[in-house]
Amino acid sequence: VTDAYKSASQDAAEHLVAIIMPRVRSIVSECVGQEATSGTSFMTSGTSVVSAIRMSYNLDDEAYEFAQISEGYMTRLCLLLDELLDPLKVHLAPALSDSVLLGIIGGASKRLEAAIKRSQFTTLGALALDSDIRYFINFVKDRVDSEALLSSATLYKTCNPLARLAQISHLMNVDDLEDVLDLISSSKRKNMWDLSLNDAKAFLNLRLDFESRKVNELLHISE
Repeated sequence: VTDAYKSASQDAAEHLVAIIMPRVRSIVSECVGQEATSGTSFMTSGTSVVSAIRMSYNLDDEAYEFAQISEGYMTRLCLLLDELLDPLKVHLAPALSDSVLLGIIGGASKRLEAAIKRSQFTTLGALALDSDIRYFINFVKDRVDSEALLSSATLYKTCNPLARLAQISHLMNVDDLEDVLDLISSSKRKNMWDLSLNDAKAFLNLRLDFESRKVNELLHISE
């Protein structure tokens, strides 16, 4: 009976997530700027553009400083997800609520990863990404009911797309390309690495200060 109840609950959670997911994808696209048609953009002295609701990691000093004191796209994203989730949570048992939450976060994380792949990064932009991903992870932890999910390791095993965002952030924030293989190796030993070498190569090539030739040479090894 217990197994049947768990199976039915999981099926119900997956069905609810499937119904909500189109709205989740729309929210993420709006916040990162893919569908945004309004909102103020601010030009810096260089070529960087920072918007109150748009994703941008090609940041110079002035743009980075502005981003630190402004409401970024991640704050707005989490606010809109709250507006979507709060009415549901009051009607769901804790375990079912967590399943729905993580299903929605998983879908949002996949959309965020796709947007990151279309971005360019300065060193300061990579720092801003780290801040945004930490904010998103803490947002999730603040809203789960299960204490087990407060552990990052458990949370990442339960929601792989969120784990990938954390790994992407770590990868993008290496100080030197020579640190990449150590990062991947040590993370794999802890069973906390899901990015392929092709993934790593693609993301590192988004860093404007890394030479594409050196990135490709470094990661031109078998899995």
